Amino acid sequence: MQRIIQTAVTLSHRNSRSRSNSRCSLSQLAHTQSSVQDSNDILIPKMPHFDYTPPPYTGPSSAEILKKRKEYLSPSLFHFYNNPLNLVDGKMQYLYDENGRRYLDSFGGIATVCCGHCQPDVVEAIVNQTKRLQHSTVLYLNNAIADFAEALASKMPGDLKVVYFTNSGTEANELALMIARLYSGCHDIISLRNGYHGNAAGTMGATAQSNYKFNVVQTGVHHALNPDQYRGVFGSDGVKYAKDVQDIIDYGTSGHVGGFIAEAIQGVGGIMELAPGYLPAVYDSIRKAGGLCIADEVQSGFARTGSHFWGFEAHGVVPDIVTMAKGIGNGIPIGAVVTTPEVAKVLTYRNYFNTFGGNPVCSAGGLAVLRVIEKEKLQQNAFVVGSYLKERLTALKEKHEIIGDVRGRGLMLGVELVTDRQLKTPAKAEILHIMDQMRELGVLIGKGGFYGNVFRVTPPLCFTKEDADFLVDVMDYTMSKM
Repeated sequence: MQRIIQTAVTLSHRNSRSRSNSRCSLSQLAHTQSSVQDSNDILIPKMPHFDYTPPPYTGPSSAEILKKRKEYLSPSLFHFYNNPLNLVDGKMQYLYDENGRRYLDSFGGIATVCCGHCQPDVVEAIVNQTKRLQHSTVLYLNNAIADFAEALASKMPGDLKVVYFTNSGTEANELALMIARLYSGCHDIISLRNGYHGNAAGTMGATAQSNYKFNVVQTGVHHALNPDQYRGVFGSDGVKYAKDVQDIIDYGTSGHVGGFIAEAIQGVGGIMELAPGYLPAVYDSIRKAGGLCIADEVQSGFARTGSHFWGFEAHGVVPDIVTMAKGIGNGIPIGAVVTTPEVAKVLTYRNYFNTFGGNPVCSAGGLAVLRVIEKEKLQQNAFVVGSYLKERLTALKEKHEIIGDVRGRGLMLGVELVTDRQLKTPAKAEILHIMDQMRELGVLIGKGGFYGNVFRVTPPLCFTKEDADFLVDVMDYTMSKM
């Protein structure tokens, strides 16, 4: 391990304990926040100090909640870990379970918590608005939605300044696809293999991973070759991948298309950053075919990439439509579509209405999120801490053969695990074991990728270098024990 951890004690009689007791002891020792040694004299990482103690939890136990969940909630819901966590409190980059144990949140509720759990300014804005007016309708005037739309539009380039609020990223992408089809007069949409855009009718069609597609009618979508810099046939040559989009236009459509949708960094797909040169070339092809270019910023937006506020900006392009959710509300259910005045006119040809889109509470919370990002310089922090974390993870790759690739930018990073670096064989079972061990040591992390073998590191943007060190040291420890 790269860091020297100050205090150490020796765990005695570890080998004589049962596996479950060993895990319990490891968990308890990690929770004491003191560095300890295991039976092989490997130092167990120490969690950074954090000055907060949650109030005692008096609610139902994990077992009781799980029982109700199995009985009353959809069987399609799944959970991490064999023994799922009952999380009851959160503060900035940390989460707490029913026993008051602290965990470093390296997943951010799937890249959603950008400002930090229960960020005071955001909480205050939500509470104050709830006390005044929780909901009316956009058929009446209210300053919350107008102020938020103005602030959001100010973060967009070019003529992107018309906002339509939704309840989620799926809704935002559904609306964007419909707008593109209405504006262009063409039904054909091109999206990327390995991309994820939602699970409703239109977005499921645009999504190109079999794990997220049911056998229902999905029409008018063509899935182009993914500009995958790790597994792709053209490496990092984005222009060569872009030719496939032109081929689809030439051979798979009438020569005209409705639009193109892509994430700048594929989130569910395993933190895959599109190859350089790809988006400019594709945008050119799409626009020549009469289509609109849609940037899905549901996960990569709101300063997460550090170098830019929006993921697409790193590629030097300006979309016709931008969709967003997750980080827009720091956990509040809200999404948005931003486009130009000219394109936005298509929704006036009929009535289009969203009852809860842009409601006062969500709008007040969303505006507070934007202000906190600026006030606390979270974009700069995402860049500085994210760059440091990526360097440490890259160094860890040199130590552990199981790490096949480290990628992403800012605080949207991916670590792909493989059992064979040459063959790039997905380490499906191994990642589950490592995740479980990391949880025992106090680190919560996500996973994704088509094969489910990629760690998704998308923590709150208030993550510190000390948090980054702890995350990497825990990952190092668990891999060293395999």
